Amino acid sequence: MRSREAGMVTAEFAVAMPVLIAVLALVMAAMGLALDQVRCVDAARAGARLAARGEPESVVIAEAARLAPTGSQVHLRGGAVLTVQVTAPPPLAVLGRIPQIPRARASASLPAEAVLGAGP
Repeated sequence: MRSREAGMVTAEFAVAMPVLIAVLALVMAAMGLALDQVRCVDAARAGARLAARGEPESVVIAEAARLAPTGSQVHLRGGAVLTVQVTAPPPLAVLGRIPQIPRARASASLPAEAVLGAGP
């Protein structure tokens, strides 16, 4: 009876190991998503501050893209209230094909500041 039970631990380990690796991969992806979210918020806020100060659109987008996760899309909407929106790609390229995978995104808005000395 002893020899038959000796192989059970190996079989259980072989079944449990892929599950453990899958759970670890999910935890790592969630941590990556959280980090990307923080970076998107920082990038959107920095871009909105630059836009509100009257910096050119190219400077605003370049700075926000520099602070955002690699491959992020940055959009600037103008008007009386300037809005910078940053959207990061999914944490893993393979997951990009699955539409339900959440993506890190953030937007920040500030009113445009009046340029000093530009009065009539």
